[in-house]
Amino acid sequence: MNLIIQEIKKRNKDVFKTFFNKHYETYVLYANSYLFDKAASEDIVQDVFVYLWENAERIDIQSSLQGYLYTMVRNRCLNYLKTIKVTDKNHILEFNINLITEQVFDSNSEENKEIVYKHLLQILETLPEKMQQVVKLKFLHSYKYSEIASEMNISINTVKTQLKRAKQRIAELITILLIIP
Repeated sequence: MNLIIQEIKKRNKDVFKTFFNKHYETYVLYANSYLFDKAASEDIVQDVFVYLWENAERIDIQSSLQGYLYTMVRNRCLNYLKTIKVTDKNHILEFNINLITEQVFDSNSEENKEIVYKHLLQILETLPEKMQQVVKLKFLHSYKYSEIASEMNISINTVKTQLKRAKQRIAELITILLIIP
């Protein structure tokens, strides 16, 4: 991986393009796990790659390039959420993603984490529309149960039930998807 950053520092467009093509979609999926907005996720990842290209000479990466970029994407996602007044004060989104990752994998392999994120996003899309809306309002917009109930014109108990079912369904499906090759 250090070879890749060295080549990028030398302005090797072919190496950069190959790296970009190989990893772009994975970083978009990762960003989308924070934002639940594909267009914003794509913009952030593109900005990260532009930053990498434009500032390669000044970047000093001590670990891996992929890890460095994951950190950049995460930080830009969190900054983006702050700008639109969405906060994750309790780190619920990151905690849930890390919890699922830790439960399924004992290793810190980036490839394994990428698989988890891809499956998590697929699972979110399979949830019923109302359940998706409840999950997004709770974890992305930090709504209280009463606010969600009012917004969606449902009872607080329905909100709690939907969240409980969503968590169970996500946990079950992520385990099933990752066990099946």
